[in-house]
Amino acid sequence: MSRPPSMQPQMCGPWELKERLGTGGFGNVTLWQNKESATQIAIKQCRQELSAKNKGRWSLEIQIMKRLNHMNVVAARDVPEELQKLATNDLPLLAMEYCQGGDLRKYLNLLENCCGMREAAVLTLIQDISSALTYLHGMRIIHRDLKPENIVLQQGEKRLVHKIIDLGYAKELDQSSLCTSFVGTLQYLAPELLEQQKYTVAVDYWSFGTLVFECITGFRPFLPTWQPVQWHNKLLQKQVDDIVVYEDLTGEVRFSKHLPNPHNLNKLLAGELESWLQMMLRWSPKERGKDLIQRTSCFCFDELSRILNLKLVHVLNMTSAEIFTYSVQPQEDVASLQERIAQDARIPPANQELLLEAGLALEPHNSVMQCAIDYSVCLEELSLPLVFLFDRSCYSYEPQFTPRVLPENIRFVQNELKRLLPYSSQRRTWGQAWHTIRALKEDWQRLQQGQKVKNEMVSMHQRLKATLEFFSTSLHIDIDKYQEQRATGIGTTHGRIKYYSAHTHQFTSHSAQKALWVMTS
Repeated sequence: MSRPPSMQPQMCGPWELKERLGTGGFGNVTLWQNKESATQIAIKQCRQELSAKNKGRWSLEIQIMKRLNHMNVVAARDVPEELQKLATNDLPLLAMEYCQGGDLRKYLNLLENCCGMREAAVLTLIQDISSALTYLHGMRIIHRDLKPENIVLQQGEKRLVHKIIDLGYAKELDQSSLCTSFVGTLQYLAPELLEQQKYTVAVDYWSFGTLVFECITGFRPFLPTWQPVQWHNKLLQKQVDDIVVYEDLTGEVRFSKHLPNPHNLNKLLAGELESWLQMMLRWSPKERGKDLIQRTSCFCFDELSRILNLKLVHVLNMTSAEIFTYSVQPQEDVASLQERIAQDARIPPANQELLLEAGLALEPHNSVMQCAIDYSVCLEELSLPLVFLFDRSCYSYEPQFTPRVLPENIRFVQNELKRLLPYSSQRRTWGQAWHTIRALKEDWQRLQQGQKVKNEMVSMHQRLKATLEFFSTSLHIDIDKYQEQRATGIGTTHGRIKYYSAHTHQFTSHSAQKALWVMTS
């Protein structure tokens, strides 16, 4: 937490200065809290030394913020009367909602995200920011400075909500359909901005693609440590579908069309987002974000919506520790899923035993949607619904686990034990090692969870079998006693004892029947 600025008053009526939240392109942002209502508000104050041009931008930011209304764009608020005196010049203050989760950069810097964010977190971020950009572009506004520092997190009812902030560099397309001013943060800027060429909303596509790549992998896609001039010259060699340019541990620059490992995405989703990133990170702004065949505008957001609406089922093969991911449709049943599993796991559908985490078995006629994932709620990776696959033909087996492929940096270090790596490479290698260890631990936890589900089902089966056997035995005793009563009668004392004995067994069988009903309901 930053300390309050020393030159500012600590109290303005009921409002107390809590901390400095950050410094934007035009001024400082501070957090104020009302001591009476506990209401919190962020106040952005323009610096006095701004040029006339930047003062115009500041006024434009306030105008834009006040007319925007979207859940993924931070909302403007009315400046409390007591705080109006903070404006030490002729420029107004900007009051905004306060988001307690901090910015995305802080979140990305957490150790757990050293090789990218969790799958569900990536998808919810993509959903939120794409929705915000669609809204801004629909309002004919280009953000031009999209980066992790300009995305803040707020805890919603079900999950974290991401909001775009800092529209200080935003440009209204109504002023000119093509813009030429050089603004924004270099590491996320589109090539045409670096070249000071005319640009359109496609600059936000590049920044968004760069941002998403970093959230998936933990690092920026194009030579993040290089200076702009060298960076630009090298990227001119990029093929249209290349989404990453990096230096390997030998210093050689490599180009690739694929997401580098490690990351936290399943194979199906990784393939979908690879294709989407290839579209978003095209060098030519005329081709970026578009369908090259039909040249459809805003195609990138339509394609992203399709990806986000995929219904996925994760199946853990308990014999190999592999996770198979399938895209399913609402009309599909489990039988169709089993056919696909048979191709990947080489276990015939008749031998497949599919168990949910609750211990319930999936039957072929069931709807496959009962095990599909709903990403509308951001969940932890280990709590995502899994289907556990067992082979019915094997009563006992020793699983032949498929070993994880070690990341490139770790393999290099194993072969070059005495080579001293630069600090940035060491840091990346340490992160990959930590990520690999965590992944192995989670593999073990999933297998343990699957075996626990299996053991509970076996235990329930044994209890049910014992109850059925007890019921069957009681029933046979009752039948024998009835036959004996029929032959000897029940008039004697001895007969009455037999009669009561028989009815005792009858009551016992009724209890067993009730127990059976409880076990099977």
